[in-house]
Amino acid sequence: FRPDGDATPAAAGFARQHGVEVSALERVETPKGTYLAYRRQVRGRAAVDVLPDLLPGVLRAMAFPKQMHWDAWLDDGRGELLFGRPIRWILFLYGGRVVPFTILRSDAAQTGLVQEVRSAAVTYGHRFLATSGRAGRSIKVRTFDEYRARLLENFVILDRGERHDKIARELDAHAQRLGGRVSTAAGAQSGLLQEVPDLVEYPAVVAGTFAPEFLTLPEEVLTTTMIHHQHFFPVSSPAGKLLPAFLAVTNTQADNARALSRNFERVLTARLRDARFFFDADRAATLESRVPALQTLLFHKRLGSYHGKARRLERLAGWIAGEVLGVPGQADAAATAGRLAKADLITDMVRELTELQGTMGGIYAREEGLPETVWRAVYHQYLPAAVEADAPPSRADLGPAAVSWAALSLADKIDTIVGLFAAGERPTGTRDPFGLRRQAHGVLKLLVDLPELTGLREGVDLRALAGRARQLLVELAEGAQAPAEETPGELQDRSLFFTERLRFLFQQRGFAYDEINAVAGARRGFAEVPYDARLRLEALQKVRTSSDFEALAVSFKRVKNLSRELTREPVEAVDRLSEPAERALVEDYASRGEAIRAAAARRDYVEAFRLASGFRGAVDRFFTEVFVMVEDVELRDQRLSLVWRLHELMLDLADISEIVPRAEPVR
Repeated sequence: FRPDGDATPAAAGFARQHGVEVSALERVETPKGTYLAYRRQVRGRAAVDVLPDLLPGVLRAMAFPKQMHWDAWLDDGRGELLFGRPIRWILFLYGGRVVPFTILRSDAAQTGLVQEVRSAAVTYGHRFLATSGRAGRSIKVRTFDEYRARLLENFVILDRGERHDKIARELDAHAQRLGGRVSTAAGAQSGLLQEVPDLVEYPAVVAGTFAPEFLTLPEEVLTTTMIHHQHFFPVSSPAGKLLPAFLAVTNTQADNARALSRNFERVLTARLRDARFFFDADRAATLESRVPALQTLLFHKRLGSYHGKARRLERLAGWIAGEVLGVPGQADAAATAGRLAKADLITDMVRELTELQGTMGGIYAREEGLPETVWRAVYHQYLPAAVEADAPPSRADLGPAAVSWAALSLADKIDTIVGLFAAGERPTGTRDPFGLRRQAHGVLKLLVDLPELTGLREGVDLRALAGRARQLLVELAEGAQAPAEETPGELQDRSLFFTERLRFLFQQRGFAYDEINAVAGARRGFAEVPYDARLRLEALQKVRTSSDFEALAVSFKRVKNLSRELTREPVEAVDRLSEPAERALVEDYASRGEAIRAAAARRDYVEAFRLASGFRGAVDRFFTEVFVMVEDVELRDQRLSLVWRLHELMLDLADISEIVPRAEPVR
């Protein structure tokens, strides 16, 4: 309101927007001051009337790898309803009442078997075990508790967690009776125990065996055949050696366990016979002899064959080991591993068990007697596949091949990312058909955790890796497959991509968004040297709890804003700075600046941030006692230049103006 009490145009417009007089508005006190508000009472609708409008969105939002056309549609303006499988019935209740909802039959349906599906107060039990009469007989329910109880009576355990726990208990019990335990290969990393509860309604576990002669196959072949192809759980001895036994989760009662076991055993035995044949046949040829045949396997239509990729990996991995990681003694091993890395893609075993690519290459290299620095690098080439700090492989897994593996893993993933960006295959939104985000996560996890994985403590420049990979893409191109020279747009897109993926990695590791923003805004860079970004983030996380640092971060917003006012080259002169507060800041900058730079140069960022926190007193006093934007141009430029130098000093480490005070939520 104006001083005379009349409404301002803004207040009058607000009232007019809501169709009321200004007198109908209320004054509301907020932390930001007094506001005018209009209170309107809107009569609600009955939940049973609202819910039918919500279910179409829920059904359409359910994602499946493949959607099915089943001649059904919804009256929601979007037409046909695609789903993973045809929906047979809908139990849709609220307060004991049926919520009316119908999935309609498409006019284009070619069969009378497609019927409308109407919501009702009925459900169905286990298809084979239900005791409520013949299969498909309905069960009436009115409440959720009744729903849960009636399903259990009819052999359906509703709660997924209960199914999971029942399976886990029975697996442990059966494994103990076999004198062992569930193999670690079927643990959390395989995901099998997380998958099987979604495949059964009333789970039971049965045990089976296979001929001990198959134990001569590599353990990886046995476990992959059981886990990935049959959804069986391998059993190991207490010492960790694989036993000739397995456990299977069924969706029926275990009273016919022996018959089920015999069927499972027949299927598994056939699989293992095939695997043994492939293993013996593959070893008739060396990996080296298979490399030329990679010319028949296309990597990408614009990037050539896997033979071309093998040539690039040989050069790139050797260069990374010798020049980038600084271990020339591992360069030959890394180059050999790069040349052989993809040779297993044309083996019979990998054609049959694609999950074993890389793994089988390492096993065959070991069988041929190649050095450990070669076969272990090939074996683990596709790792890391996750961003967590404890994601495999570990230093113990890598042994003496840590450096050659790091070189090959980086070379493979960087070559793929750089090549596909050059080919125009950049991920957009949810579309990432080539898994480039996963590849980038592997690169960044390796670089961020390089000391723990290899013992090397030098940060690696990601730009140099990508630049060398891009050069080799042109230099070693196959015939007419040579991509064009790198464009500024391609370089910018790739840099932004790595920055986004590194942000994701640090978010997954629990760093606050404002800490990540601060380090990402540093002049020193962010994704350029990921290990350096990690060190600065860890240091920032430690020092941000200091009251001096937090106060400096708040003041730094003003430092940042004022530094932008310097529209010409900064001046070195400080002879006009005579006020006690500004002299104190000049002296503080002179004494602390070199110490901060020295600490940063040796990557002691905790010390650098601690020293920077000491600016708090001088900065607070400067802004309290000194007016920067004076009319005197020379004096103003000296003051602005002082502020600019302080800003540049801090910005080399992080843009601490991004730090949110602790009173505000940051995680």
